[in-house]
Amino acid sequence: MFYAKSCLAKAAFDGSNRDTIRRPPDRGSLMIPISDDNPTRITPLVTWALILACVGVYLWQLQQQGEAFGDALLKYGFTPSSLMSPQFEATGIPVVPAALSIFTAMFLHGSILHLAGNMLYLWIFGNNIEDAMGHVRFLLFYLLCGVAAAMTMAFMDPLSVRPMVGASGAISGVLGAYMLLYPRARVTVLIPLLIILYPFRINAAWVVGVWFAMQLLALTGPDTSGIAWWAHVGGFAAGVALTPFLKSSGVPFFGPHPPRGPWSR
Repeated sequence: MFYAKSCLAKAAFDGSNRDTIRRPPDRGSLMIPISDDNPTRITPLVTWALILACVGVYLWQLQQQGEAFGDALLKYGFTPSSLMSPQFEATGIPVVPAALSIFTAMFLHGSILHLAGNMLYLWIFGNNIEDAMGHVRFLLFYLLCGVAAAMTMAFMDPLSVRPMVGASGAISGVLGAYMLLYPRARVTVLIPLLIILYPFRINAAWVVGVWFAMQLLALTGPDTSGIAWWAHVGGFAAGVALTPFLKSSGVPFFGPHPPRGPWSR
């Protein structure tokens, strides 16, 4: 999840059009996952629907002109202070109820790169978790992880007036579930070496582990990225905690492939 820039009285967005989110660090600076070798048994209808919903909402966002784009993020994004300290709310823009904004914020994105990165991770890892849980339980799992991500950020920064937007809190929960259920699955990643992207197949435990380590590392120093790191950590923790209760009984932990060394070509 990313923070949209705002101030107490009015959304003060830098740029007149769609540059409303600070550009995040490149999530693929170490490795870019592009596919996994982990077939599913069912058609991932919920995963597809979530991706289509996020893309559809972003297309709607693009129709907003000038300050309207920023106002939409402020109106439908989740602002921690609106839930934790509503007495300090003074945006001047009608907003949806704070509890509802936790859900609307999951489908908003601040830029095409923000959307593309989140949808790539959901496309690669979401179908297997949906396969392990079933359609209905996966949707419940996804939404609960998104709620946990937002609430973690709210508790860590209860007076924040910057709206959070993005699906990455919920998708962090998907990564937590994948770590528990399929750490040995092979994921094809692109690793930048100088100016060339080299493809490797690597255990999912390394992909998710490096990703999570980056989230924790980001919490150790001053942050100017505009990324709600605590939301990622909270969503991941919720995914790990919820998976044992929502996965199908026939799906084992720590499957399915035997280890063959972390890296291969």
